[in-house]
Amino acid sequence: MATPRLTAKDFDQELLILFDAYVHGVVDRRGFLERAQKYATAGVTAVGLLAALSPNFALAQQIKPDDARIKTEWITYQSPQGSGSIKGYLARPASSGVGAGAAKLPAILVVHENRGLNPHIEDIVRRFALEGYMAFAPDALTPLGGYPGDEDKAREAFAKLDQTKVREDFIAGAGWFKARPDGTGKMGVTGFCFGGGVAHMLATRMPDLNAAAPFYGNHPAAEEAVKVKAPLLIHFAGIDERINAAWPAYEAALKAAGGRYTAHSYAGTQHGFHNDTTPRFDASAAKLAWERTLAFFAQHLGS
Repeated sequence: MATPRLTAKDFDQELLILFDAYVHGVVDRRGFLERAQKYATAGVTAVGLLAALSPNFALAQQIKPDDARIKTEWITYQSPQGSGSIKGYLARPASSGVGAGAAKLPAILVVHENRGLNPHIEDIVRRFALEGYMAFAPDALTPLGGYPGDEDKAREAFAKLDQTKVREDFIAGAGWFKARPDGTGKMGVTGFCFGGGVAHMLATRMPDLNAAAPFYGNHPAAEEAVKVKAPLLIHFAGIDERINAAWPAYEAALKAAGGRYTAHSYAGTQHGFHNDTTPRFDASAAKLAWERTLAFFAQHLGS
């Protein structure tokens, strides 16, 4: 009999907050384990708690890399203002064809969390391809060798990146992706946590962006809202004070600038609720947010 999948309700809320601090580099592994010890119970150590809260990529994979319905490839683009050659993962529906005769598809840029292009984000790219899009996810860790295959090492590497260069890398990647000859010229962007912040940033830097759907990402400074021309679909976790506290000021700035946006908060959910590799995943909220995102992109990009 399969072991029941753990959810956020199986953990103390303060432990979840501590884990969020660990994920975002506020506390290191040792600090997490020391502070998590108070939540350990008979037979469950602090190390066990960390393992239980950490991603399980195999458990959550929805689309296998070799799925015959899609075509995937690893490609690079140049970011002359950033870090040179950046590697990324591209997927298209196999039915769209290849080469000069390939059908032109709307594009969706997918931006990872603060661990680089891990297997979960690759799976998200494939999910969009099955919906009829050309989807692409750059790896911000490319200058440091790419995603290392270990979440702790990925977090450590991510903290060493020059974030100014990272932003330029994503801006260059978005421009390159939007202009691909096998695209329709319409592009949307979505991202999660760090990636949600990048999606917000791109909306302020790309006047020709067609749509942006950030998930629980940091907002730009309020004065940047006037630069947003694309429609926004913004997803918030209900229990996520670190992100949610800045929203009222940015929302007021968007309203004042005449920005087009829709914001949804999913009651009772944790930061990272869409990521189905960890117990913070909320199945019903993730399903609803995904359906809303697909409808949003279909409206503004076509499919």
